[in-house]
Amino acid sequence: MMTLRPAELRQFAWITAGAIAVFIGFRALPTGTSLSHMDFRVDARGANSIEFCDPLNPQFIPVVAVRSPVTMSFATDEPTVGAGRPVRARIGLRTGSGKPIRPEDILVTHTRRLHLLLVDPTLADYQHVHPEPSGVPGEWAFAFTPLRAGTYRIFGDFTPAATGRGLYASVDLAVGPGTASLAANGGGDPALAFALVTTPQPVRVGQPIDLRFSVTRHDGGIVALEPVMGAFAHLVAFDVARSGFAHLHPAEADVTIPPDPIKPQLNFKLTIPQPGRYVVWAQVNVAGSERFVPFTIEVGR
Repeated sequence: MMTLRPAELRQFAWITAGAIAVFIGFRALPTGTSLSHMDFRVDARGANSIEFCDPLNPQFIPVVAVRSPVTMSFATDEPTVGAGRPVRARIGLRTGSGKPIRPEDILVTHTRRLHLLLVDPTLADYQHVHPEPSGVPGEWAFAFTPLRAGTYRIFGDFTPAATGRGLYASVDLAVGPGTASLAANGGGDPALAFALVTTPQPVRVGQPIDLRFSVTRHDGGIVALEPVMGAFAHLVAFDVARSGFAHLHPAEADVTIPPDPIKPQLNFKLTIPQPGRYVVWAQVNVAGSERFVPFTIEVGR
């Protein structure tokens, strides 16, 4: 066994002490948030906690079935919310102990701090919005127009600065009857063709699947695909019970390398835990115009 000389021992001690000091210094740097990881703690021993999945093999997140350490509330000044009528609304975010969750408490992920995923009971209307701080601690303001009557489910997707890990919450919103047009949210451009191919077939529970999303023009022209939220496309999958969702990002993560201009294709991965029907909504930006396009997947045992 090699024995270090006294001078070498002193040098090793100084290097170790310096490394420890640097580590402690970085730990002591202010993060801007007054919340700690304890404010977002969930009992991991019970069945009501989320097991974070491998980002290279995303899975369905059972948001409704698990207990979130964050409470999310919905408020609006409108006396009623009706289909086809614009709504100015507010989302409230608080920790389990009642502390407001402010902008500095949430990291920017996919170009935004807070993502809201709104979906109606039929899964025919999906909207993705980004609330902004209202000026009231813990309150975030946004606007949207529900296209159908029924109870919408609003999922919140965000990453606390104190933990650096994705967190989710949900709240329901009753929407009364009104006038609406489904054509406002479903691709809506006869010049474009959207496709989603899944492999292997048939899709089965617990089996990782590959999804290939593509866009083409019927005339064979160029598809001007532009980034949206830091990617060339996003996929969001819902089950018919709206018990949760899966938010997928393409394997082609470098937005400085655009896909093929004639037939852009983007690849995703997903594992689905329960059988049944799932609706996968694709969100893309074509020539500066955002499109939301639905696809249906049947999952067997």
